[in-house]
Amino acid sequence: MAISWKVVHDGRTPPPGEAVAPDERLSWGRTVGLGAQHVVAMFGATFVFPIIMGLNPQLAIMMSGVATIAFLLIVQGKVPSYLGTSASFVGGAGAIYAQEGGPADVTGAILVAGLVLAAVGVLIHVMGTHVLHSVLPPVVTGAVVMLIGFNLAPVVADIYWPQDQWVALITMFFVILFAVGVRGFLGRIAIFIGLVFGYALSWVFDNVFGQITSFEPAANKITEHFRVNWDLVKAEDWFGFPDQTADGLVGNQTLAGNLDAVGWHLPTFSITFVLLVLPAVIALIAENTGHVKAVAEMTERDLDPVMGKAIGADGVGTMIASSVGGSPTTTYAENIGVMAATRVYSTAAYFVAAGVALLFGLSPKFGALVSATPGGVLGGITVVLYGMIGLLGAKIWKENRVDFANPVNLVPVAAGIIIAIGDTTLEITDDFVLTGIALGTIVTLVGYHLARAVAPAHLKDDGAILAVGHEGVHRDDEEGAGGDGRRLT
Repeated sequence: MAISWKVVHDGRTPPPGEAVAPDERLSWGRTVGLGAQHVVAMFGATFVFPIIMGLNPQLAIMMSGVATIAFLLIVQGKVPSYLGTSASFVGGAGAIYAQEGGPADVTGAILVAGLVLAAVGVLIHVMGTHVLHSVLPPVVTGAVVMLIGFNLAPVVADIYWPQDQWVALITMFFVILFAVGVRGFLGRIAIFIGLVFGYALSWVFDNVFGQITSFEPAANKITEHFRVNWDLVKAEDWFGFPDQTADGLVGNQTLAGNLDAVGWHLPTFSITFVLLVLPAVIALIAENTGHVKAVAEMTERDLDPVMGKAIGADGVGTMIASSVGGSPTTTYAENIGVMAATRVYSTAAYFVAAGVALLFGLSPKFGALVSATPGGVLGGITVVLYGMIGLLGAKIWKENRVDFANPVNLVPVAAGIIIAIGDTTLEITDDFVLTGIALGTIVTLVGYHLARAVAPAHLKDDGAILAVGHEGVHRDDEEGAGGDGRRLT
């Protein structure tokens, strides 16, 4: 299938108020510049989340480029989007490591989730978007997004924060102040800037205060060590493919460190582990739906006919990436924000961005640099990120005016969220256990539909159409980048 673009505005920057459609482009020089801007926009979260999930960031960047190309081809260039690393699987990955699973178990479970997401996309494409809204109304999708985010709190408290509490605290406040106080494009990449700041702060603390005595994940014990260690960075080559994942790498140690031992690998499959990550599919459906609606509003095109394709394409991208040990993918609000600010919706820029990501993914030295991020820095960043993931669930409720005075909405959601946050366990057999996110999602979804089935007629309220992300990007379009609708993940 060929995708071509019509050159508009003589290839020059569009006049004020004018836009560049998805099937149009500017000069290749300007298009390359826009593509590079999209790379910067997706960069921070795309390599931060693989670290948090115990996967290889270099491979994640590379496969995000491959997944993006697959996405654009499947939607036939009608939905300009970049597929970066999804945060929705972080909780599931942590749960797998807690049950002594390894990176191959994580990517195997994610691959199956990608297959399910692709199947859902096909179903929506064939049957229409009304199927999506009837099975997953906003009250349910909001709850699942919320419980995924808040279930991650122990990861911050038990793994990252204790490694260097002061660097974590300062980095956290830097991210908060930078995200709110700096307008424009820089404000959109506050997480990335915060990581750079925390890295530099750790280096300064090493030189001013010397070594720190704290838990060191790589050694699996409390040691005296420097916050920043670039021994592996110096040893790596500038160009090359990531190494293969070391054998026997399992458990929470993978989540906390040893990233130098994680590379490409073939996935392995377990029903128990698959169930731990399947709730993320609901979050991805909500996220992709909202992003497609936002793009439709900006481009003034009806994209409902390709909604199923877009959701399915994200599933295909996740399958491709995880099949070699890469990270799960999702459409990125950061890149939608770039389009809102520039009014350039050309998919040509996204193909350029994908190519640049592939080049970054071929640098082991870059991957080692990212993997060497100090634990305290991740503590400061993740405390913000995880909370934001959870509150995006509340954003879905707010934008869709979910009525919690209605017990059909209130009761099952309340139960599901507490089960997930408390990491409650349901032991079905000695080898099959439901816990945390998986159990909370099942309680929320099944509980809601059961409650609605037995409720009197006046309580059976379906709620509004799913609109996550829609409202925020619309405000960006009116106010410019960094407006009230700014999103960091």
